[in-house]
Amino acid sequence: MIWASKVAVVTGGASGIGEATALEFAEHGAAVAILDINEELGTKITRQLSEAGHKALFMRVDVSDAEACVLAVHSVAARWGNISFLVNCAVSFVSKGIDVTTQDWERCLGVNIRGTANMAQACFRHMAEGGGGAIVNISSISAHAAQPNRWTYNATKGAVIALTKCQALDLSPYNIRVNAVSPGWTWTPEVARAAEGDREHWEPIWGKFSIMRRFGEPREIARAILFLCSDDASFITGTELAVDGGYTALGSEGLGSTSSFAGTA
Repeated sequence: MIWASKVAVVTGGASGIGEATALEFAEHGAAVAILDINEELGTKITRQLSEAGHKALFMRVDVSDAEACVLAVHSVAARWGNISFLVNCAVSFVSKGIDVTTQDWERCLGVNIRGTANMAQACFRHMAEGGGGAIVNISSISAHAAQPNRWTYNATKGAVIALTKCQALDLSPYNIRVNAVSPGWTWTPEVARAAEGDREHWEPIWGKFSIMRRFGEPREIARAILFLCSDDASFITGTELAVDGGYTALGSEGLGSTSSFAGTA
């Protein structure tokens, strides 16, 4: 893929899957706008990309703020022209159950749902004026599973899938395809914090929940995202692609009694 004339907007692009996606777009020649609330990391990554000869910029944007999204997107379009790709990686990892508060709901819904909608609204005219494009929303395997104390996160990730289908329908007249990617356990900063940085210890434990028996790498998710943005996916819209190492395919028997992971605790 050679995208020297393309412009990509990546929310949550300062770390994890968003960072890997921004790097992949840049390596394929696209100009990349990183929108994130982490100014330190966003500035660092943008500087690295620029020093490597790529077109990149960072803007501190809270995607739950619709006006901020519009202003940021207008700024990107004014600088580089029409937008071809939008990847919604920005996420709130608020995970609450019976003790959830109104503030918890507001933050999780604001980023994960309203933010995904805000960015599509802000970008679609700039995409349509350029002849169309592709949007990829990041959902999760958690959209399909009951997990403890996850009312907020899992509910919003399920809603992302429904939102993706509706966006695909409404934006199809503008030649804009919309799909979702649902990652499984991936070695992102959030997972690393949960594991206290000890991948060697936790990978076999969490790995037993997927056929591949390991964490995913952010770049593996990013490459699936870029596929959905490419012409190779020209007849794919309104769908969800699980990039989960077989997590959602695995039955209640797990990896089976012959697996070296069986019985790991």
